Amino acid sequence: MDHAAIMAKLEELMIDVFDIDDLAVTEATSADDVEEWDSLSHIRFMITVERNFKIRFLNEEVAELRNVGDLARSIAAKLA
Repeated sequence: MDHAAIMAKLEELMIDVFDIDDLAVTEATSADDVEEWDSLSHIRFMITVERNFKIRFLNEEVAELRNVGDLARSIAAKLA
């Protein structure tokens, strides 16, 4: 799966988890940019990501993610 496909899937998942129909996701998008992205929805989002991509993240890995671009690159590395 290439980077663009991962980003498209992440946008789809974010629209679903955060329940925002017109969410425009970029690599720079972070929790600060999405009002509905709180600690509880973050957990739901990460579980959804893990299930959809069939991967697992360690807590330390999640703590290092700063934006959606970081998440996409981490997913790509795990899928490689």
